[in-house]
Amino acid sequence: MQLGENAQMALTTLRENKMRSFLTVLGVVIGITALLSVVSILMGVYADVNAYLSDYGTDTLFIFRFDPGIHSGRLTPEERARKPLTFEDAEAIRELCPAVRAVTASVYPRFEEEGPQRGPVTARYLSKEVSGIDYNGTLPATEEVFNSRPARGRFFSEAENQHRADVALIGSDIAKTLYPDIDPLGKPIMIDGISYEVVGVLEPRKGQLVKDQSADRAVLVPYRTYKKHLPMDDENLVGAVAYAGHMPEAEDQIRAVLRHRRNVPFNKPDNFGMASAQQVADQFKQITSSVALLISVISSIGLLVGGVGVMNIMLMSVTQRTREIGVRKAIGARRSDVIWQFLTEAVVLTGSGGVIGVLAGGGISLLINLAVPSLPSYIPLWAVVLSVVVSMSVGLFFGMYPAVKASRLDPVEALRYE
Repeated sequence: MQLGENAQMALTTLRENKMRSFLTVLGVVIGITALLSVVSILMGVYADVNAYLSDYGTDTLFIFRFDPGIHSGRLTPEERARKPLTFEDAEAIRELCPAVRAVTASVYPRFEEEGPQRGPVTARYLSKEVSGIDYNGTLPATEEVFNSRPARGRFFSEAENQHRADVALIGSDIAKTLYPDIDPLGKPIMIDGISYEVVGVLEPRKGQLVKDQSADRAVLVPYRTYKKHLPMDDENLVGAVAYAGHMPEAEDQIRAVLRHRRNVPFNKPDNFGMASAQQVADQFKQITSSVALLISVISSIGLLVGGVGVMNIMLMSVTQRTREIGVRKAIGARRSDVIWQFLTEAVVLTGSGGVIGVLAGGGISLLINLAVPSLPSYIPLWAVVLSVVVSMSVGLFFGMYPAVKASRLDPVEALRYE
């Protein structure tokens, strides 16, 4: 009953002093709004990237000359001196690793620290063209290893790979750009002066933010066909998919095979990189968590300013209501009653600011989704609850001193106060 009555009195005070109350909790509103806005973006980005990586399969491993995970991009002298993986490495993994279900290899131009040695590749059909495509030669097993499923047409066969057939699968974005009104199957596509026949269109990958680097902008040709036209390219990305429940064994077996083939001494670290889609997603989650922590610290400055404002306004309220406090204590109010009265008022004040901040953060998240559809954002329920609880905790903490000061007033002196 006391808590409800105190809350009602606090709300009455808020209504009577709307502008003063809003200015008092403005710091809390700004802090909560900034925090929720950043959390909504980070959560949306993480969900998007996680969906993209999971689309490759939870049992899929990426094996490359460098670490295929998320890193700074700066290579050590040892990494620069590494030799590329080879097609024979992929064959050895397929033959010598019983925990591995399927293996593929994709060949690219030699990759250096600043990027691929060759510039952007262009795809053309008649007068239309797309630049900056992901052009590589790969094996038919890519369909199984990387879940590269054709939405239309088919994947090329091992026979076409062995006979170096000039056939290609294209990403959905390339199909929409080069063949907007016609069926691309059976049509030619020109890749840097080389003509291929389109035999399939890949399904769009999940995820919006990394779409430009996904299969949506890819042109896949048979491995041996690619080597026929570009024999100097020797950078291989190896993909392997483990049998369900045998991911650790597959990693150990692949590591043992590659260390032996690449002559790595037993006391030296790997001279290649290996990561699963889940490991890359976990790395990205750590990065987003660190950013969220940093933003939380920055946002806490706004909460601190709001808390100081609440303490200041509550001290002023104690002074203005000294006579009221004296009357309450004279008719039997205990010190705890006065403390809870002022604490409830402070909590309601900052809690209201938290609610306003939640509404503002939700509005910003909605505007982001409308203005930039490729940048997903959403606010999880736990963030909303945590924001309101934190804002109320600010009121509880910073309202304690004014509440205790009010409870210590002498009723006789308070009644004489003018």
